[in-house]
Amino acid sequence: MNQPALAPTFADSLNPPHGGTLKELYLPFADAQKLKQRSASLPGWSLDARQLCDLELLLSGAFSPLEGFLNRRDYTSVLDDMRLSNGTLWPIPITLDVDEAFAAKLTCGNEIALLDREGVPLAVIKVEDIYFIDPLQEAHQMFGTTDRLHPGVAELLDRRHRVYIGGRVQGIQAPQHHDFTELRDTPRSLRNRLAARGWDRVVAFHTRNPMHRAHHELTVRAVERTHANLLLQPVVGLTKPGDVDHYTRVRCCKALLKHYPQDSVELSLLPLAMRMAGPREALWHAIIRKNYGASHFIVGRDHAGPGKDSNGNPFYEPYAAQELLAEHQDELGIHVVPFPAMVYAANHQAYIAETDVRAGDEVSDMSGTELRRRLHTGTEIPHWFSYPEVTAILRDRHPVGTRPGFALFFTGLSGSGKSTIAQAVIARLLENSARSITLLDGDEVRTHLSKGLGFSREDRAANVTRIGYVASEIVRHGGIAVCAPIAPYRDSRADARARVEAHGHFIEIHVNTELATCEARDRKGLYAQARAGKIPQFTGISDPYEIPLHAELRLNGGSADPATLANQVVVLLRNRGLIDADN
Repeated sequence: MNQPALAPTFADSLNPPHGGTLKELYLPFADAQKLKQRSASLPGWSLDARQLCDLELLLSGAFSPLEGFLNRRDYTSVLDDMRLSNGTLWPIPITLDVDEAFAAKLTCGNEIALLDREGVPLAVIKVEDIYFIDPLQEAHQMFGTTDRLHPGVAELLDRRHRVYIGGRVQGIQAPQHHDFTELRDTPRSLRNRLAARGWDRVVAFHTRNPMHRAHHELTVRAVERTHANLLLQPVVGLTKPGDVDHYTRVRCCKALLKHYPQDSVELSLLPLAMRMAGPREALWHAIIRKNYGASHFIVGRDHAGPGKDSNGNPFYEPYAAQELLAEHQDELGIHVVPFPAMVYAANHQAYIAETDVRAGDEVSDMSGTELRRRLHTGTEIPHWFSYPEVTAILRDRHPVGTRPGFALFFTGLSGSGKSTIAQAVIARLLENSARSITLLDGDEVRTHLSKGLGFSREDRAANVTRIGYVASEIVRHGGIAVCAPIAPYRDSRADARARVEAHGHFIEIHVNTELATCEARDRKGLYAQARAGKIPQFTGISDPYEIPLHAELRLNGGSADPATLANQVVVLLRNRGLIDADN
């Protein structure tokens, strides 16, 4: 597919300096305080990480012209046509999903307090619409696929609720951040800063990865081509699972600043929850950057693409995003600056555009996997790939000899053999390694971490959420968490996966032992009591077990001894590079 031609020269008549009208949704201070007091009497919805990002950008005006979460009509129009129902270009549905139990208590006209994780009210939404969605249809229209290897699809199908609330939002206060506070701008504050510097031509660069020499070269060329100043705006919300943490991402950007001409670049952070929706997302990013005051926006090869599908093919064509933005250039209000990938040509001792490579050029490149290998082993990272300051930050984040943390999440019926196999795996790992391993066994967790919880669906979900949270903290610090709860419901297992994958790897192991075998092993007589009606909501008898659809490994706990089954887990970990070959 051919790369689109460069966008035309910037014209003030198309995009006035520092964007158009902002829809800032915060109430004046006195009114906000009154609403805050009143919110205490309203039903409250605790926002998850994605919803917090969306709300913050709604309230600040970064999602202008939106004034709240989409109602059904706008949601349908965005999916069908990439436009709001009034015809305004908008490609990504910004929706508030809630569980059915919460939605059942609401009617249109109600108000809901939107709370952060500590229960602090951030905003109030007036319910305009309550509607059920078809997640498969949304996945197909939004992402062009229902393949769960797409992180946006997996999030939508496995972790989002099926009920959406639409309505206008009134802001009380912004979500609180404690990191890089001097770099966290609203669209209004950034516009004012750019204007104060006299910058009316600003080219914005979006990144979810550490910036290396290729990124620096691309941005320098974009500045030269547009005769603009540079806005580096790394994402500090949610990105693709497995991406480097945002602290490291920002530190790398800060280290690069001295390699640009003095007073030519601004660094500002974007608390965006990415969807990895390829061309649609690139269009969204351009609109957001216009709201932040940029006049130009760099779109690279495979912008916001999540990689390859289950068949090994890219989810999106490499220049599809550039082509889509070119189609909408006239109404975007910001000029698109398309760029191919930059590669290092050793014979030129310089970076050149991928499209300029000729026969005989000695092209060098380095994948993310190869970079991680070199960091892990201490192998030299060539000077052409990254600046020493950036390499030092990455080595600090990934010390030599360390491996990423991971969680083994065993799930299955009571008596399936989860705990025994888990213990056998731990023994195998510790025979040849001193890595930190923590077992979160179902019974032990119930005794301590989840003491007081019952066996309702809500309590079971809370139990697995607590396990997922503890496992994610273990993984975040490079440890190994071995979890062995029953975890009967897909949504709570998906929640645990999302928590862990924010920091490392999650391996779901379905111990698929026949019910008859589980009952025969039951030394406590629990199955017999459940069949007699003495234990309600017993998984496998009076309460369902939702079989995992995409477990990384399935084991039959009655087919072999625990040591043999544990060896299958060890082989999987070895093949994925999570443990050394001698384990």
